[in-house]
Amino acid sequence: MTQILSGAVLLLVPPAWAARGRYGAAAVAMALGVASVVVTVALWFLGRWVEGQRWAGLLGLAELAVLLLSVVVSLRAEGGPRCAAAAWTACGAVALWPSRFTFVDGPADTLTLFGFGSMLSLPAVLIGLYLRGLDEARNEAVAEARRAQRLELAHDLHDFVAHDVSGMVAQAQAGAYLAGIDPARAAEMFQRIEQAGQRALASLDRTVQLLRSEEGRGRGPQPGLAELTEVAERFTATGGVEVLLELPQEPVPREVEGTVHRIVVEALTNVRRHAPAAREIEIRARRSGGLLELTVTNDGRTPGSVGRPRRGGGSGLPGLAARVEALGGSLEAGPHEREAWRVTALLPLEAVGAGPTGS
Repeated sequence: MTQILSGAVLLLVPPAWAARGRYGAAAVAMALGVASVVVTVALWFLGRWVEGQRWAGLLGLAELAVLLLSVVVSLRAEGGPRCAAAAWTACGAVALWPSRFTFVDGPADTLTLFGFGSMLSLPAVLIGLYLRGLDEARNEAVAEARRAQRLELAHDLHDFVAHDVSGMVAQAQAGAYLAGIDPARAAEMFQRIEQAGQRALASLDRTVQLLRSEEGRGRGPQPGLAELTEVAERFTATGGVEVLLELPQEPVPREVEGTVHRIVVEALTNVRRHAPAAREIEIRARRSGGLLELTVTNDGRTPGSVGRPRRGGGSGLPGLAARVEALGGSLEAGPHEREAWRVTALLPLEAVGAGPTGS
């Protein structure tokens, strides 16, 4: 009978492990701990093991390993009172295991059992808690990365859609004026409004798709310096403002390219909102030592308002300033030469790695 009891707990391992997904790891540890205690108590009455029962001893050692492993798994997978009760039950079963061989007589034997259980259970408890801490730290890092990615997508949405929508507003105002005096030009203006609306919808669709995809998987490369030529041409065509563009010929790090693109789009959007009298915008990006110096200057600012991001809008220049500072650079915006307004950004090239960008 004692030989049968020696393997009873091990026989429960497969069904208990199979039920882990439904009831949880703590329930498995609790069930195995209770079963081990029941076997120990039964052996007190049926007859304790002796040293000559080798198979009983080997199966008992395997049972101890299973109990300690269940403690590690439950502490790693769960927390709270239920997990604590399961760990105490399994560890208590480990502490009682030596009483299958000998009688417990007096405080000295009780202390021996406690020391035996503590010596085996404490490492298992510490390992389980350590692994759970690693899992929680990893989950927090993943959640923070996803949050940062979603915020970046939201900033991109603001920068690009606001640029297109601002152009649509300006063209709609001009189209309403031209409708009565020059229907041909008005029709052309409304066609441009339609194109800008399609671009804005495409940006919205792309952002929503990326937000729905797991961890932004499938996200394409961010726009860089190469796309600024098209941005400048489109801005000139839709607003009647001449945009002069000067870009460096040498490769620029991808992080710097993306930041420069966003600064230019934000600056052009602010010109559309706040400087309707502007007739010329000068965009220059030049290498200066280990820095890329970007300037965006317009000649028609409205005193006291130009360049200030709209309240309740997107990230605006303050958000871009934080991004520039994260790269080790600086961003300033203010009056320049009487009625002009200038946005200036200094971006380090070496600090972010000056590898080829492929643009």
